[in-house]
Amino acid sequence: MKGGFFMAGLIPPHGKEERLMPLLLAGSDLERELERAKGLKQIKMTSRETSDLIMMGIGAFTPLTGFMTKSDWQGVCDNFTMANGTFWPIPITLSTDDEEVKQGDEAALVDTETGTTIATMKVTEKYEIDKEHECMKVFTTSDSEHPGVEKVMAQSKYNLAGPVKVVSESYYPEQFKGLYHRPAESRKIFEEMGWSRVAALQLRNPMHRSHEFLAKIAVEVMDGVYIHQLVGKLKPGDIPADVRVKAIQALVDNWFVEGTVVQGGYPMEMRYAGPREALLHAVFRQNYGCSHMIIGRDHAGVGDYYGPFDAQKIFDQIPAGGLKCENLNIDWTFYCYKCGGMASMKTCPHGKDDRLLLSGTMVRKTLSEGGDLPPEFSRPEVVSILQDYYQNLEEKVEIKLHGAATGEVKK
Repeated sequence: MKGGFFMAGLIPPHGKEERLMPLLLAGSDLERELERAKGLKQIKMTSRETSDLIMMGIGAFTPLTGFMTKSDWQGVCDNFTMANGTFWPIPITLSTDDEEVKQGDEAALVDTETGTTIATMKVTEKYEIDKEHECMKVFTTSDSEHPGVEKVMAQSKYNLAGPVKVVSESYYPEQFKGLYHRPAESRKIFEEMGWSRVAALQLRNPMHRSHEFLAKIAVEVMDGVYIHQLVGKLKPGDIPADVRVKAIQALVDNWFVEGTVVQGGYPMEMRYAGPREALLHAVFRQNYGCSHMIIGRDHAGVGDYYGPFDAQKIFDQIPAGGLKCENLNIDWTFYCYKCGGMASMKTCPHGKDDRLLLSGTMVRKTLSEGGDLPPEFSRPEVVSILQDYYQNLEEKVEIKLHGAATGEVKK
């Protein structure tokens, strides 16, 4: 990649300029901004705001130059477009309760959990929003039990808009440096492999047979598949990223043809926004160089808030020409005992009694309760890694409980 512009053959980055726009400083510019940040007022950020900022820093949120204005927020909520007409499906905002922050101020943006300064910001606007309106538009619910709604309703009183200069990506866990691709890096990988039609597979769980089936369907019609998993913050009970990375790599090494898939990770925090989040996934996958986004059952959903294929339908409801990355829709998949393998509603003529429906939730529940997963559900290499994780988890809990009972736990 030269000058940030896309290589021939790959889909262009999102936005009118069709070039990656990473906001992370380097070299002497970085050193000067880090020094300048020491003298600026600090604004503390939530983990979600920090992860959004990192996505801007690495260019994954191209063409955003900072946090959104009120007109951007309104347009994204109501019409999927920012004030300048750029397609965008979910507001990317920063909030504060600081009454003293005003338009024209410059501030250092600090991750609350680590105390790390992530960026500096020029405040161009300070405004209030209707949080319930955002929830209804983005999540189609204002139910506080929805994890995304809970986060929005917990936001501070004011939103701050303005351009940012990102000075750190240290928020990204050190153990994922080999997996962590910036969009410029994934594009280089795809180019070196001779790929131009690339399908992204979104993951936040270890791959079971349905995930594997989705990827292999895509391999048949694409140059390659980018298994792109979230290694940012998840909800309680989800399997840690390092375990998922190991399990997915075991599957790739043993059950895929070499050169057909690449595994990568990204640091964004899930919103569990279902259809809207599917669109956001397609936006930043376009920046990563993916021409297609695999959309299966219940993409980015949680609970029963969305229909199983609402995330597919929404691609037909957005403004024409707003998004170049196309959806690759795949029907409900399962293991069919009569077919003798994986199938979908479009290929299997048999009844529900012959089908084993697979889900990440079932994987977690079965293994956490000490149960075994049949080979129809998950490959043995994956099951072994997950069983080791849950066994170690149980041992840690037992040690902790024993320590608490004997007074040996350090406070």
